[in-house]
Amino acid sequence: MSVNIPEIFGSNVFSMSVMQQRLPSHAYAEVVDVMEHGGNISMATADIVASAMMNWAIEKGATHYTHWFQPLTGATAEKHDAFISRPEDFHTLLRLTGKQLIMGESDASSFPSGGLRSTHYARGYTAWDMTSPVFVKEDSCGTILCIPTIFVSYHGEALDKKTPLLRSMEAINAQALRILRLFGNNQTKRVFPYVGAEQEYFLVDREKYLKRRDLIYTGRTLFGSPAPKGQELDDQYFGVIRYRVGKFMADLNEELWKLGIPATTQHNEAAPAQHELAPIFTMCNLSVDQNQLTMETMKRVATRHGLVCLLHEKPYAGVNGSGKHNNWSLGTDTGENLLDPGDTPNENLQFLLVLSCIIKAVDIHADLLRCSAANPGNEHRLGAQEAPPAIISIFLGDQLDNVVSQIISNADSIRLLTSGKLDSGVSTVPVINKDGTDRNRTSPLAFTGNKFEFRMVGSSDSIADSNTTLNSIVAEAFCQAADVLEHAEDFDSACYELIHDMLRDHQRVIFNGNGYSQEWVEEAARRGLPNLPSMVDAIPALTTDKAVELFTRFGVYTRSELESRAEIMFETYSKVLRIEARTMIHMAGKHYIPTGLRYVTQLSQSLAAMAVCPEACSDVQRTLLIRCSSLISEANQALEQLKALIVQVDAMDNMSQMAATYHDYVAPTMAKLRRPIDELELLVDKSMWPVPTYGDLMFEV
Repeated sequence: MSVNIPEIFGSNVFSMSVMQQRLPSHAYAEVVDVMEHGGNISMATADIVASAMMNWAIEKGATHYTHWFQPLTGATAEKHDAFISRPEDFHTLLRLTGKQLIMGESDASSFPSGGLRSTHYARGYTAWDMTSPVFVKEDSCGTILCIPTIFVSYHGEALDKKTPLLRSMEAINAQALRILRLFGNNQTKRVFPYVGAEQEYFLVDREKYLKRRDLIYTGRTLFGSPAPKGQELDDQYFGVIRYRVGKFMADLNEELWKLGIPATTQHNEAAPAQHELAPIFTMCNLSVDQNQLTMETMKRVATRHGLVCLLHEKPYAGVNGSGKHNNWSLGTDTGENLLDPGDTPNENLQFLLVLSCIIKAVDIHADLLRCSAANPGNEHRLGAQEAPPAIISIFLGDQLDNVVSQIISNADSIRLLTSGKLDSGVSTVPVINKDGTDRNRTSPLAFTGNKFEFRMVGSSDSIADSNTTLNSIVAEAFCQAADVLEHAEDFDSACYELIHDMLRDHQRVIFNGNGYSQEWVEEAARRGLPNLPSMVDAIPALTTDKAVELFTRFGVYTRSELESRAEIMFETYSKVLRIEARTMIHMAGKHYIPTGLRYVTQLSQSLAAMAVCPEACSDVQRTLLIRCSSLISEANQALEQLKALIVQVDAMDNMSQMAATYHDYVAPTMAKLRRPIDELELLVDKSMWPVPTYGDLMFEV
């Protein structure tokens, strides 16, 4: 059945056009004014809007509404309330008031708070984010009216990822406008960060998934030998999409389009059973919401097709993991992209100032950017020849890099490298106009024409933290530049001098080479760039004096909010590793070692039977028996070590110390347990092995 995209796109969204149709003109005008200039809508208007929303949602089959928010778990949260008000004379009355629309209350102590909330101080508030449209979500509970909100404590501390993001957007807007005014732009009223998040994911057959406790509990395989074929032939990438996967993708697209999510690109990724979806750019906070919705929808739609969507960064060892490329740019309400270099970037003073400010920001706050992409799953892919290294650097490409070099060397006139044309040598194929630069897949932060692509974010992660950090550090650099230039007597000369100084002082962060190489690790150390290989190493960046000064100056985080987030990150790392370790203990003790013992017993009985006829005894069987027995013994020894370690770590009460112990001691012991069991998988009779193998999981979708 064909899908009419224009007809269904945004059909489940209470968009501005729907609002304009359903609201009185004065109410609509008030809503638009508040959305564009801030402030509060009157309660009378809130009642009108709430009633219109409810009626629209009921027409779509909705029975409940929810304040949809993003707590510090990294997922989303919702509590459903029916539209039913107190029945009168046994007649049901349906109602959604302005007060219910604008504000809700939730138990703030049941979400991660990092010490901001105690169990006995539980009150938290959700408040309507008017800049993100209300939508209806269709799932097993029925149709739910979802109202995007922020989530704060009784004392106003941010308990979510949305509040700091919105604060950072206000900060970069204010400072970017200062820059634009210096260039004589008085028409622009707002500057927005725009984001497009590419989403990678794996699909696995649900029946096989349910036979793997590690996938169920942790989202990744904690054991498993490589399949005979992986991604060596590079035949998965952009390959023909399998029928079952294609049906899933078609269903997914339709669901996303209904929610107004402009999903466009779909393809097979590098690893078997790995895929990617990418949307069109949209405003930063809306993009964050839409990416969360995309992940939720992927999981829900996969279930319909007898599949499970794996969003873990490294579901399978030995093949590529999954990331989320965060494409970030700055746009004005008049349609200008501040990161568009134009045809002559060497002469585009405004672009060069914006670019140099970003380079400065990334160099100064590289540790914060690295921290913004830190989660336990990302430990397994960053720097693993499939994702950017843990060292933050910027790729500009030959053309811009040459411009930067000329500026630093004080060239009399800045020449622009021409990109030229590409003739394929085929007469029936047109000559191609080459881009100004090639792409660099190994760069954590690459300039790709008119945007920066931050490639470190993990596939399961919210993109809120990375964009909050990007917005904040660039706002600081804009502010410092404006402080200098607003007092300049000769603006052009002062601007060029400032660009020169920033590029000269921060050029160390520019690197156009192979970020996967060991040579770059050594070169980065010589340059003095931070190398934070693990999440545990990166977390302290949040609470340095430099970070506190940045975030408090622009009102993005308070010191206590930063400290709470650091505490939550240490706690999350420890809890994830603990769950993984306990799952390994369960699987090794109840599945793998008993299976190995049964196989060894079978071999022993076979050899005992052959002893009656010695000439029938097999050297292969003896060797196999000895090897399997040795591996079982090795696994059991590692299992006991892991059990003892978990007991020791559980007794700790300092979260940073606990996380460090999990990283330094527990994780290596987990690897020590995995090694003999993975080898045992290749020796034990396939019919006896208790779980689906990598080949079963990745190639039978």
